[in-house]
Amino acid sequence: MSKKLRIGIIGAGNISHSHMAGYKALSDEVEVIAACDIDEKKLTEYCKQYDIPNKYTDFNEMMAKEDLDAVSVCTWNSVHKDATIAALRGGANVICEKPMAMNTEEALEMLKVSKETGKLLQIGFVRRFGNDADALKEYISAGTFGDIYYAKATYLRRSGCPGGWFGDKSRSGGGPLIDLGVHVIDLVRYLAGSPKAVSAYGATFNNLGPDRASGKKDWQVEGNDDPYTVEDFTTALIRFDNGFTVSVEASFNLNIKKDVGNIELFGTNAGCTINPDLELFTQIAGRFVNVKPCDSIALEFNGLFEREIKGFVDAVNGNAPCIAPAEDGVELMRIIDAIYESAETGRSVEIAR
Repeated sequence: MSKKLRIGIIGAGNISHSHMAGYKALSDEVEVIAACDIDEKKLTEYCKQYDIPNKYTDFNEMMAKEDLDAVSVCTWNSVHKDATIAALRGGANVICEKPMAMNTEEALEMLKVSKETGKLLQIGFVRRFGNDADALKEYISAGTFGDIYYAKATYLRRSGCPGGWFGDKSRSGGGPLIDLGVHVIDLVRYLAGSPKAVSAYGATFNNLGPDRASGKKDWQVEGNDDPYTVEDFTTALIRFDNGFTVSVEASFNLNIKKDVGNIELFGTNAGCTINPDLELFTQIAGRFVNVKPCDSIALEFNGLFEREIKGFVDAVNGNAPCIAPAEDGVELMRIIDAIYESAETGRSVEIAR
């Protein structure tokens, strides 16, 4: 039996528990031996919960003292770059949560260090590991859609800022676009064959704020004492080098009836919507038909992160290719930067390389 991979966790917040679930499911292949967080009390409770023997409040110290094969970076966004680079230079392969960084410049620096060290850098585009993505990839490969030329990517919450650092632009880099929109933009780009973006036009709004009504605050996972300095809502149109065009909408706060998470693809042979299950729209023998698979293809969150972490471990061990490489993280940062710049300037932004 091969030696178990030695794993470290940087950041003991909410998303790290999902990573831990993935590692726990692979207990025959990995062992989590170290964790790091700046909040020592939270870190102590985290290490006790998961029986992690070594704890640190400085990730540079962790990387200097521990011999780690792989690291999960689960910090707030403003720490992604420094934590990832420290882990890579410390000899570890890294899975870094999305978004890859605060901006394209940081992402390119991370990619450069990954190449220099020869270590894998995977980005946490968890939707690529969903059962719905698998099914759509199969339909696309079979030619069901023909050429996909347009997509709508929608991730809207009525009252859905997670709180804490998510609403603080200095740590998050932005609001629903960089937190939620990144998921659906990446998914439709991945399904469409990963073309390169050439331009973006976007608009952002901050008209509502997180505390406009009493009652339950949906999606809140952090405290609400931090500043709220991000946008409520973003809308954008992204054009790619092969003509593929994507319309995206993402919100933390929007006056809608209920939360919406739709993916729509439009091709020369068929279109589809996932809301949350899959329905295909096409024509057979000269008649329009709507087709629903017999089995449900709605995204199953149960086991989603376990599949992502397994994909990472398999890639580290050389048993499978990485399907969410750093290069795609850089591409998403280029898109996000362009949308925010367009929103600020009121003009379409060409995406330079």
